[in-house]
Amino acid sequence: MIETQDLSKQFHDFMAVDGVNLTVGAGKILALLGQNGAGKTTTVRMLTAILHPSRGSARVAGYDVAKNGHAVRAEVGALTEHHGLYMRMTALEYMDFFGRIYNLSPALRKSRIDNLLEYFGLAEAAKRRIGEYSKGMRQKLALARAMIHEPSVLLLDEPTSAMDPESARLVRDEIARLKSAQRAIMLCSHNLSEVEALADQVAIIYRGKILIQGGLDEVKTQALGSPKYIVQFASAWDAAGLELPQGMELLEKTPTSLKVKTDAPQQTNPELIRRLAALSAPTLALQEEKQTLEQAYLQTMAAARGIEYAQ
Repeated sequence: MIETQDLSKQFHDFMAVDGVNLTVGAGKILALLGQNGAGKTTTVRMLTAILHPSRGSARVAGYDVAKNGHAVRAEVGALTEHHGLYMRMTALEYMDFFGRIYNLSPALRKSRIDNLLEYFGLAEAAKRRIGEYSKGMRQKLALARAMIHEPSVLLLDEPTSAMDPESARLVRDEIARLKSAQRAIMLCSHNLSEVEALADQVAIIYRGKILIQGGLDEVKTQALGSPKYIVQFASAWDAAGLELPQGMELLEKTPTSLKVKTDAPQQTNPELIRRLAALSAPTLALQEEKQTLEQAYLQTMAAARGIEYAQ
């Protein structure tokens, strides 16, 4: 549904996006992560056929963004950082205006507008001017507008920004529902716990270049190394006589715990448990140390800057 090859955009002597290769299939969510100014918005603008690539190509829902811009925009729903809301319009007028742009019939416009405003909790405020809305209400209206034509591809920039926890949860649930409806979704967000809950794939962009990409677990392993495991003991135990299985490395040791890492936990962890039992170790638990997307992101960015990441 989204495919880019060497996608690049240059403004005079500034390369905003440089050689981006991405693929997002139907029913998948890709999170594009990076600092402000890293190239995320420029990438999204090329995928919506608003900006023409300087080099490379991109196809969205089967259409070339450089050759079939009108068809691309008909298939895409976009929630941008700046929503472009018309403050003197009511929500009903605003949604109807965009329904007309997408050539929806009057009956279909009314049905979708009513359903979307009700879903996002805006039905009672539908006849109020948008200028009277709170920031969170405007965010929800912008997302409703992006969905009015039931696009096959959604490009979402900070979709839960400024929302209260209940509204943010509603939007996350809706994004998950849209994913299951076989839409391709690209999500730009600084909320990494939200990304971890929603995304199938992650790509981290820095100064226009993709530093790392893949599935969530794959990105964590690429950035943070092999999975790490903690062995906890019920009481102090001297591990001096313990020989670790081949392929397992000791990272830390305290009287009541061990931290190890391994590339093959299916083989090494059962063997470690067997050896601990043979030594009558008071083993309480063996569990994987949680590696978060935030840690992977910070490690990747630190490496890109040539500095050490302090966990």
